[in-house]
Amino acid sequence: MDGALGAALQLQQLPPTSSADSASEASFSYKENLIGALLAIFGHLVVSIALNLQKYCHIRLAGSKDPRAYFKTKTWWLGLFLMLLGELGVFASYAFAPLSLIVPLSVVSMIGRYVLSFVGCGLAIVGTYLLVTFAPNSHEKMTGENITRHLVSWPFLLYMLVEIVLFCLLLYFYKEKNANSVVVILLLVALLGSMTVVTVKAVAGMLMLSIQGTLQLHYPIFYVMLVCMVATAVYQAAFLSQASQMYDSSLIASVGYILSTTVAITAGAVFYLDFLGEDALHICMFALGCLIAFLGVFLITRNRKKSIPFEPYISMDAMPGMQNMHDKGMTVQPDLKASFSYGALENNDNISEIYAPATLPIMQEEHGSRSASGVPYRVLEHTKKE
Repeated sequence: MDGALGAALQLQQLPPTSSADSASEASFSYKENLIGALLAIFGHLVVSIALNLQKYCHIRLAGSKDPRAYFKTKTWWLGLFLMLLGELGVFASYAFAPLSLIVPLSVVSMIGRYVLSFVGCGLAIVGTYLLVTFAPNSHEKMTGENITRHLVSWPFLLYMLVEIVLFCLLLYFYKEKNANSVVVILLLVALLGSMTVVTVKAVAGMLMLSIQGTLQLHYPIFYVMLVCMVATAVYQAAFLSQASQMYDSSLIASVGYILSTTVAITAGAVFYLDFLGEDALHICMFALGCLIAFLGVFLITRNRKKSIPFEPYISMDAMPGMQNMHDKGMTVQPDLKASFSYGALENNDNISEIYAPATLPIMQEEHGSRSASGVPYRVLEHTKKE
């Protein structure tokens, strides 16, 4: 009887112990989420400051007569150091918090870059708060066995099949059919970026466990993930560079953030099962935070002033003798109140009257004759074409 009574007492004491363990695990996961979010926010802010420093260095050198190259200035190297520090912080954040929380926090870098758009920045801050508050609390140790198990699971294999087919179709239309839409190019970047963040979290988590004493570097999956991380990052940067040559940076920032965040969260939810066990309210509030952050990024980049493109023209001041003609009041390159102008490289023939450009015939001179007088160029009067 005493033995049965003691066993019953032990069974009655188990539920409070289990509840305390779950509470401590929830508190620990929240602390890890907070550490990861703070590292990501810090990293993105530092990267934004670094980019502004390097941009300032380039602008200052371009507007001065300093013959030094940009990589010989202290400002540029300071920007590079801060960029590496920020990227290291973002990389370390993947080892603490779920992928679905870290990826959307890149909106912080846009807040630091376009801080004058108050409404957009306010929405981005509200979205960031909702993301941190209602982020999933899935904290699985990134061991080689767990990563291998996720890699060969049927949901991820099905997701990879769909992503590979979609990537090949987009690449075919982009290369063969000249589908140069910004959505097509940035969707290619987003698909590659989703694999980049999945592999970054795996590599960062295995490195963190190795530093803590549980060595993970002897697993082949670590090097597979490392190679995939580097390869996808390189090709992602190549497509992003091609997009930056054809479209405005603000458009790339807004569309790229929305597409990359959506695809990366989907990949993290499939591979790492980030939202497994989360209730519907947390998932809906997290989705609302993403939508608010998307709207904030759109307003931030939309209110940015677009730079006026430079229209190249042929300068006649560099020709011998032109300075004297300007001093005498002779018009060499008159300004017109129309889209056509002398020396312009583009001509729009949608005006009623077009003036023929002034012709400058070259006067032949004998080489070696120092006594030749007169200017080598002559300006002819232009007439109006009826």
